[in-house]
Amino acid sequence: MIGDAAHLDPRPMARPNETPGDRLKSLWSTLSTLPGGRWLFSRLLGLIVPYTNSIRSTVLDFEPGHARVLLRDRRRVRNHLRSVHALALANVGELATGLSLIGGLGSDLRAILTGLDVRYTKKARGPLVAEATCTIPEVTDSIEHPVEATIRDADGDVVATVTAHWRLGRSRAG
Repeated sequence: MIGDAAHLDPRPMARPNETPGDRLKSLWSTLSTLPGGRWLFSRLLGLIVPYTNSIRSTVLDFEPGHARVLLRDRRRVRNHLRSVHALALANVGELATGLSLIGGLGSDLRAILTGLDVRYTKKARGPLVAEATCTIPEVTDSIEHPVEATIRDADGDVVATVTAHWRLGRSRAG
């Protein structure tokens, strides 16, 4: 048993003006330095965002404007060509863009995914890392904001590039 783990759940008892990004950053800072903490953070993230859990990825880095996510090559994410399935790559890329973006949003902003473009450049095999870096623009009205994730294999070769199109706008509360 892990002592009193109730404080690790980012959903209940949210503080006023606390964003989902704030709750995730708090959870990350608590867990990421512990042995197995990145794995545990990733599993909790999968409970919060169930579809994300389908690929069982592991968050390696998470900070405002930057995220790296590991996708291990295993049967559950493979296609009939014995490589990582195209939609598993899209999923890990979208996750990296979303984390990099949400980590930097203030309490007065919100984001929703409106589109996804994926370019596949090489068969994806072995451990893969999706990395996304973004800046948060000045938002006075609803705007479209693309965020790109590059997915690389163990040799450092780019296997796919994911561009997530996010609509940023003022939150209703802000």
